Amino acid sequence: MDFSRLQASSKIGDDWVYPQAPCLNFGWLEVDIEAEHRIYWEEYGNPDGEPVMFLHGGPGGACAPVMARFFDPKRYRVILFDQRGCGKSEPNVATSGPAAALRNNATVDLIGDIVKLRDALGIDGKMHVFGGSWGSTLAMAYAIAHPEHCASLILRGIFLGAAEDLLYLYQGNAATWEADPYRLTAPGAYINYPDEWGDLLEVLTPDERRNVMKSYKAIFDHVPATEAEKEKQLHAALTWSLWEGVISNMIPETADTGKFGDADFALCFAQIEAHYFDNDLFIEPGHFFRNIDVLAEIPIHIVHGRFDQVCPLTQASRLVAALRGAGAEPATYVLTNAGHSAMERENALALTAIMDGLPAI
Repeated sequence: MDFSRLQASSKIGDDWVYPQAPCLNFGWLEVDIEAEHRIYWEEYGNPDGEPVMFLHGGPGGACAPVMARFFDPKRYRVILFDQRGCGKSEPNVATSGPAAALRNNATVDLIGDIVKLRDALGIDGKMHVFGGSWGSTLAMAYAIAHPEHCASLILRGIFLGAAEDLLYLYQGNAATWEADPYRLTAPGAYINYPDEWGDLLEVLTPDERRNVMKSYKAIFDHVPATEAEKEKQLHAALTWSLWEGVISNMIPETADTGKFGDADFALCFAQIEAHYFDNDLFIEPGHFFRNIDVLAEIPIHIVHGRFDQVCPLTQASRLVAALRGAGAEPATYVLTNAGHSAMERENALALTAIMDGLPAI
């Protein structure tokens, strides 16, 4: 029997509210002379409009022109940029190697880059800060450091990056998987994606599966001396990338892996993520909750997919509870019948509706 018609894509497809706007301007901005970092940026929409700083996910996820489609091009001036080490920014993990691209590559550096990009583009007042997944993490970290710059935060797929959040995504039942791959010995995304989880764990030995993130990081940190070692490292990066890429959509499109199956993207994405995850995102544990009073002063709009397995809904729930504890209701809190990706139809339409309804700066 042919069951192909039973599985429709959950992606936005042709349902965007706004057409793809042309790129108005682009360039590279030198942000770190010592480590020779130059970040690539693009500008879309109305050059005299309300500024929106778009923060991509990952870390290491890079930007694409389609990300400008959440915004009314007549109203907003949209800034996309590739964070250090990925996309078209230089040095790049895939082309220059991790030693160069991960040097001076921490959250505080990315916050500083946003400030420098604002200054370079002549943004001297408040702006909307828009970020999903890791982009939501960076947006909150930026807002705590520079609340005076933030007219609003628009956050999708809240990622707090606590140890429990990473264990859910990368550890699950890995330690017992060899003996019984379908035994539910711990919570985790593997419960809904057992085949993709098996692909992630097959790269590692049973002993290495006791700490999946640490073991993958060791593969990425190894400097390959032979073609075989290069192939092993690339295979690990692609497997890491595809794990997150596939489970980001409520209805996985395994036949079309998109950017997550691209070698250069995967090398950047996997190695930058492992670098940040191994260092607790370069954010002190509890940082957001200790500074919740700062965040509570900024209008925060949240969109979170109820079926998100990359960043489960409990992360948004913890943030919302903290805001309410500080006496601030989120300006918007939308739970969609969607997964993690910003390109899921319900997430994309909810984010666009929020941007359409924001009060003018």
